Amino acid sequence: MPEVKKFSNYRWTVCALIFFATTVNYLDRQIIGILKPLLDSELGIGEKDYAHIIMTFQLLYAVGMFFAGRLIDKFGTKIGYGVSVVLWSIAAMGHALAKGVLGFGIWRGFLGISEAGNFPAANKAIAEWFPKKERALAFGIMNSGTNVGAILAPLAIPAMLIAWGWQAAFIVTGSIGFIWVIIWFIFYEVPEKHKKVSASELAYINSDVDEQNETKEKVPWMKLFKLRQTWLFFIGKGLTDPIWWFYLFWIPGWLSTVRGAGLSVSSFGLPLAFIYTMTTIGSIGGGWVSGFMITKGMSPYKSRKVTMLIFALMVVPIIFAQSKGVSTWGAVCLIALAASAHQAWSTNLFTTVSDAFPKKVVSSITGIGGLAGAVGGAFISYIAGGILQHFKDLGHIETGYVVMFAIAGSAYLLAWIIMTAFAPKNNKVVLD
Repeated sequence: MPEVKKFSNYRWTVCALIFFATTVNYLDRQIIGILKPLLDSELGIGEKDYAHIIMTFQLLYAVGMFFAGRLIDKFGTKIGYGVSVVLWSIAAMGHALAKGVLGFGIWRGFLGISEAGNFPAANKAIAEWFPKKERALAFGIMNSGTNVGAILAPLAIPAMLIAWGWQAAFIVTGSIGFIWVIIWFIFYEVPEKHKKVSASELAYINSDVDEQNETKEKVPWMKLFKLRQTWLFFIGKGLTDPIWWFYLFWIPGWLSTVRGAGLSVSSFGLPLAFIYTMTTIGSIGGGWVSGFMITKGMSPYKSRKVTMLIFALMVVPIIFAQSKGVSTWGAVCLIALAASAHQAWSTNLFTTVSDAFPKKVVSSITGIGGLAGAVGGAFISYIAGGILQHFKDLGHIETGYVVMFAIAGSAYLLAWIIMTAFAPKNNKVVLD
């Protein structure tokens, strides 16, 4: 096979596009976490009301995941991704019209069901454009967009809040998605149809494709639910995604009410920016680690399994984040380590889908796993809201966070044990 430059402009341009889409995705969803103290003080939205709003987002995100992956596999990455971004941008801007719990719940639900298209489309695009040895790194770069969005939110939103009010924050961030859509439709196409992709480039992209594992036929949706690999991915996402949701929506409140001694919205941007800067390192580093193992001769499946164990162990120390004697910045560092390890774990977990399944169903499987993660996220929101409100009423809200950090510290090892114990000997899925 002719030699091909490893870092192809076209492949990495696609990676950059989905990175920016993911950044916008998380910027739009993170705003409400930053505004949480303000919603409490100005609109009377307490812990349980806030939890209900977040649960609405997560449950409809789950519904969206169930259908988005299948629709993207049917209509293609270009159309599916573009439509998804248009819809979630409208939903993000709509939050500016909300006047209370009901309004925020409605627009948050619309945001959830429309944002569900991001990861199925992104994972499918990576499977279409990258060979397996590069997919984890490409997904890590894309996934770091979640961290960049989460970094930008605490730095940019308070400034918008002070200058123009909270409604403007939703309008400005929501409008960015429309710019992305224009660029997406101009630049994106699958490699087989891309006019500037050479035959050698296409051969490199498909260099490790198992033809027996691929299929051109339509795959019945229910057939996917009969596969053990589908359910293992479902379990992995269902147990660990909720922890990320907890970080995303409750750590700002933790900084404000527990560790920050009542810090204002504009005062805790630095700790949050530090946490999510570290997660960027974890996201890209986690992808690099398993990719490096593959280049050294390890199978893709084994490299993902070893890498995920390493990062599951790195989450465990978060159980000490609310311990006596641990300073605020010491606790922030423990959370940053755990959140970084989550992103490394997530990068490799997502990549197991394109490793095992034919490209034709990658988006569908990603959506099924996303469904599990979102339902789990709604459950953790219900649990967190109840636990934190209970201890807040008792005057000991910090105890509630002790419980939540203990749950976070154990979830990944449990998921890894289950996924490893029940994994089939041959992890490749062949769809007849």
